[in-house]
Amino acid sequence: MESLSRKHILIFGATGGIGTALCSLLAASGAYIWISGRNKEKLQSVQKQFPTPISGILPCDIRDESAVEALAGKIQSEIGHLDVLINLSGIGILKPLEQLSVAEFEEVMRVNVFGAFYIMKHFMPLFKARQQGLIVHVPGILGKVPMSGAAAYCASKYALVGMMQSIREEIKRTRIRITLLYFGGVDTPFWDQMDGRFQRERMIRADEAARAIWYICQQPDSGVLNEMVLQPFSHQVL
Repeated sequence: MESLSRKHILIFGATGGIGTALCSLLAASGAYIWISGRNKEKLQSVQKQFPTPISGILPCDIRDESAVEALAGKIQSEIGHLDVLINLSGIGILKPLEQLSVAEFEEVMRVNVFGAFYIMKHFMPLFKARQQGLIVHVPGILGKVPMSGAAAYCASKYALVGMMQSIREEIKRTRIRITLLYFGGVDTPFWDQMDGRFQRERMIRADEAARAIWYICQQPDSGVLNEMVLQPFSHQVL
């Protein structure tokens, strides 16, 4: 296991349940952490929670390519490089097809696919400059296994997986690693907005999911952990 002390780590979607728990683990490991999300007030709230200070908050809406490009430029000029980039951003709309609007489908794709594309397009040069580093995305289990009522969400996550696998082929002669995380249901505020009954008491806890990412961040670059699947024991689908 590699030490995370003094490693530069950027987390998109840091204000969710997994992101907050992950910040705690990374801060305790001595990493320099920058956190990003759409809501500045939520970022400030996360920043105040830890005795080990977060290095900085970087508000950014990943749906806006110019904002992502500007953030990459800021990181390059002020920090110089990244060791780890973690994308936890994402939205989900679970509805039967006939109830799913075109606008909703487009919004899911805009965040989960286009947002991830903007991140990769504008941050990859920072990693290529050093020919090393770790990039983590979280397609979730619905990027592997479809679910009824999740046409938009599954479409976006399958697209994310295909995009990352293709990019991985482009960089396979470098020491840049891409890891895809396939979580089953994680009990976070993500489910608060969903219609329907979900057995949240049987889901993975947010701190358990965060610990899996923390583990991935400590793997040496002598090998590549291409993917990890973590599901609730009672809800295994693979």
